[in-house]
Amino acid sequence: MGQDGLLIGEVAARSGASRKALRLYEEIGILPAPRRTAAGYRAYGQETLALLAFIAHARRLDFRLNEIKAIIQIKRAGRVPCLHVLDLVRQKVGDLDRAVAELTEVRRGLQGLLRSWRSARRGEAVVCPHIERLKLVKGRR
Repeated sequence: MGQDGLLIGEVAARSGASRKALRLYEEIGILPAPRRTAAGYRAYGQETLALLAFIAHARRLDFRLNEIKAIIQIKRAGRVPCLHVLDLVRQKVGDLDRAVAELTEVRRGLQGLLRSWRSARRGEAVVCPHIERLKLVKGRR
């Protein structure tokens, strides 16, 4: 770290975030605009690494950038974002439950297709009798 702070390449190397991601995070307001060196290079403070670690954790939990930005803005406003995060987590769990249920139904259908593969007559279909006779929940593909 130089006397002016961490340069973008150093931050990228230490955090695992790409330079492009760092610029994007700055552009959309997740990261505050860093100071600039006399030569115009971005100079990040040490706190940027902690914020990037938070962002990486949140991304692994499937938080979207706009959600992460909102959480960080709440914190920057001097409030604790935990209740907001709790609401987001509840929504995400519900979304995952619905996705798991849909995927379970698709898996059942595919397993049934595998079990009955030889019994389907080939001449009774527009394209493939195996797929055409497969019944999935309404609204699925």
